[in-house]
Amino acid sequence: MIKELQLRILPQIAGDSNRLRDYLSDEYAIRKPSIKGVRILKRSIDARQRQVFVNLKVRIYINEEPTDDEYISIDYKPVSGKRQAVVVGAGPAGLFAALRLIEHDIKPIVIERGKNVRDRKKDIANISREGYVDPESNYSFGEGGAGAYSDGKLYTRSKKRGSVDRILNIFCQHGASTAILADAHPHIGTDRLPRVIENMRNQIIRCGGEVHFQTKMISLITDPLLLPHKGEGYHPDGNPSPVGRSGGVRGIIAKDLTTGEEREILGPVILATGHSARDVYRYLNAANILIEPKSLAVGVRLEHPSHLIDQIQYHSRDGRGKYLPAAEYSFVTQVEGRGVYSFCMCPGGFVVPAASGPEQLVVNGMSPSSRGGKWSNSGMVVEVTPESVASSLPHREGQGGSPLIMLEYQEELERLCYNNKGEKLAAPSQRMADFVNNRISTDLPASSYSPGVISSPLHFWMPKDIRTRLQQGFKDFGKKSHGFLTNEAILIAMETRTSAPVRIVRDNETLQHVEVSGLYPAGEGAGYAGGIVSAAIDGERCADALAELLGE
Repeated sequence: MIKELQLRILPQIAGDSNRLRDYLSDEYAIRKPSIKGVRILKRSIDARQRQVFVNLKVRIYINEEPTDDEYISIDYKPVSGKRQAVVVGAGPAGLFAALRLIEHDIKPIVIERGKNVRDRKKDIANISREGYVDPESNYSFGEGGAGAYSDGKLYTRSKKRGSVDRILNIFCQHGASTAILADAHPHIGTDRLPRVIENMRNQIIRCGGEVHFQTKMISLITDPLLLPHKGEGYHPDGNPSPVGRSGGVRGIIAKDLTTGEEREILGPVILATGHSARDVYRYLNAANILIEPKSLAVGVRLEHPSHLIDQIQYHSRDGRGKYLPAAEYSFVTQVEGRGVYSFCMCPGGFVVPAASGPEQLVVNGMSPSSRGGKWSNSGMVVEVTPESVASSLPHREGQGGSPLIMLEYQEELERLCYNNKGEKLAAPSQRMADFVNNRISTDLPASSYSPGVISSPLHFWMPKDIRTRLQQGFKDFGKKSHGFLTNEAILIAMETRTSAPVRIVRDNETLQHVEVSGLYPAGEGAGYAGGIVSAAIDGERCADALAELLGE
């Protein structure tokens, strides 16, 4: 017999499999020897009261062995010699789009400007060690995208867009822990996600798809006469059937960054370049392919000792103890008509340099799977709109509708931060309470940020509309959570890459660009997602729409 139960139990019971079986036996009158297996289906922490509880949904196997699989797997078939499509970018949107194309019997040709996930790691280490950023291989560019070395959090609110469980199951099929299927805030971790990404790439190649690293899209190939009607698609021989339609994409020009060689790759295009591909945005704008500015959130990374966050969130001087995970938090408030909120909270994690080019200083956060580090951090950001940027900066007045206004605003902030840095990429920083009270920090606590931190008056040089809202936001958060506003915490400048600065406009039904058929803007870089899972869902949706175009 199989029985499913909802439990609300103490952490020490939930965290010990033997004690959990004892609890089930005692509370539900089940003989312990008859319990052949217990599978945790859902798990969440309830820390709203002083006594912390764990909510579990469990499946109990009584007098029978568990035979059902822990996750649902997909049988990917060979696609060699099949119709083909181009996927630009090997982040979550691109990888999941490629796998979904294989399900549709379409051969994906994936190109990625950066290196494979393992080689990329060396370039990322060099950023902290030498202060040098390879513009094609960094925290933003390379296999796995910005998420590969930026935590691997899988929590999303985008449940209406597609099946979150399906995405999590595909991650499990490629090596992620099945714990992500149960946890309320699933997390793979920066130490484990690269192997999962490699497995996904190998799956694509085994099926006959192609993955090309250090290969960059230079331009789209557009042809008003050679566009597919539904049912008449692109083929590996590069000879699409000529039909009478107006305006469209039939492939890309790609450049091998190691040899300089350029070549055509034909097929409809899923454009999944990530939120930092500024050269792509500039190319699209110059080519008169419609894009529009999009609101951002910018601010800082706020770092506390993780033990302090554990004490605050778990209402205990002892912190999380043996059976609870590193504590998370989420804050949001409104200040002068704009949102101020925490973003991408990384318990037990570290702050990293996330620039993708010269004269930029950008920070981000991540956590290993254990979340066992000494510090916890999150982005603390302020909502910024194109209209607010145009009105607050004299040289931007009247530019609220300019497609690149938010991209250029990001660049200005990153340059401003860079000009206030220390040696190499040492980040300008300030103690939290000092910042709120407009005081210079005479010293700084230890930090996880490996290039180092340097005391800097953020309250002086940070743009006023960001600074004053952050200061008031921190006061509000300190009132809600006693001990949160403290000089034990530091602000590390600046967090600017919370999302794409533009949206590549597409049709809501076909997911193609509104003016250019055969072009599918996808994921976070196109302005339609905000994290690994939502980007993966969007990549799959674009693959589905492309398959419909080709008349599956």
